[in-house]
Amino acid sequence: MSENKILPEKFLAVLKHEGVVSITSWGVETHVVNTWNSFLVVTDDERILIPAYGFKKTEENVNVNSNVILTLGTREVLGYKDYPGTGFVVKGTAKYISSGTEYDFMKEKFSFLTRVLEITVNSAKQML
Repeated sequence: MSENKILPEKFLAVLKHEGVVSITSWGVETHVVNTWNSFLVVTDDERILIPAYGFKKTEENVNVNSNVILTLGTREVLGYKDYPGTGFVVKGTAKYISSGTEYDFMKEKFSFLTRVLEITVNSAKQML
């Protein structure tokens, strides 16, 4: 792994298995929304793209304060000291994409989306 990478290989391994992702935003009011590990797409420059159908309160918050926290995990990837599962807390900034190449790419994969939530990752910490 390159030293300038924020997302470790174990994080990418987690995304290969299903699990729940929680996205917390705050601005207008604190709000949590959920999606699935399999819906997250990591770009070459380590942004996370998430198909958004609802996420209306998250969007309201992001328009006021772009900071978000994601939590995700799976029991299928060993954690520290061979713990049966691992998880991550990801901090970053968010914005919504409603057109362009990445929107089109995501719409092809996830026909239900109305927008794409783009997360620019600042940190990713393994918790288990």
